[in-house]
Amino acid sequence: MLFKFVSEQNSHDVASLQLADLDADVVMRFLDYIEAARSNSRATRNCRRAAIRSFFKHLLRNDLIHSQQYIRVLAIPAKKARQQPATYLEPEDARLIISIPNQRTRGGWRDYTLLLFLYNCGARVSEAAGLRWSDLQLVAPRQVRLRGKGKKERLLPLWPETANALHRLLGMSSSNGDQCVFVNRHGQPLTRDGIAYILTKYVSAAAHSNPALLRKHITPHTLRHSCAVALLQSGTDVTVIRDYLGHASVATTGRYITVNLQMKRDAMQAFWKKAGIKPTNAKPWKPKADLLAFLQSL
Repeated sequence: MLFKFVSEQNSHDVASLQLADLDADVVMRFLDYIEAARSNSRATRNCRRAAIRSFFKHLLRNDLIHSQQYIRVLAIPAKKARQQPATYLEPEDARLIISIPNQRTRGGWRDYTLLLFLYNCGARVSEAAGLRWSDLQLVAPRQVRLRGKGKKERLLPLWPETANALHRLLGMSSSNGDQCVFVNRHGQPLTRDGIAYILTKYVSAAAHSNPALLRKHITPHTLRHSCAVALLQSGTDVTVIRDYLGHASVATTGRYITVNLQMKRDAMQAFWKKAGIKPTNAKPWKPKADLLAFLQSL
């Protein structure tokens, strides 16, 4: 995208671009362009900047002659982005959506199992799409091995319901251990967009029972958020949730603490009781006659 932008700015094709065309001023104009003209959020702008920085770090390691040019690009600061509260589902809403697929059909059972798995494990959509039968242990102790960002692996327990659903799905397929669990009718792994489409379809159906669902932007990542909040609501320590979700930092997991209003109320009530503060029996305030006279004179 950056190369296309620069080529259009300089009125020549991408193949003829030179490193000299990629200076800090051009990169700044590009970042401003995607935010203003393409209506990208600050968070998206920062993601583009991060990708550009990786490219220029590579150039800096391999071309010291133009190091000052690259250093000026690397010095471009990120824009402070306002973090939106995570969208999540209450357990009853998650259960409603998961219950919608027609479990009497093979496709419906796959969808039911997929949604249940996403909610159980708080899995990233990429982790679900890449899940293989060899990653699963469906007898006690029931567990799954997920491969997250940076090829980091983590073991997670499976609910009996999830393990049973996966076991039945295995019986419906002719897959071997190296094949993906969630596949389309042609036996190909579901894509990220395919999983998002499946979820959107059942959210729309569930909205007939709960129209409030339509007011939320529900994606596969919403089920990950919902898993995190449900764990918090159950009293699970935030460091355990960090490992459960595969976060690199507890600061990322801490985001979920801010999203649940009932947890805030409970924390406030616990603090109130601990502090031992009692409500006063103060009488309603009444203005004195001289104050009323002064106000009337204004």
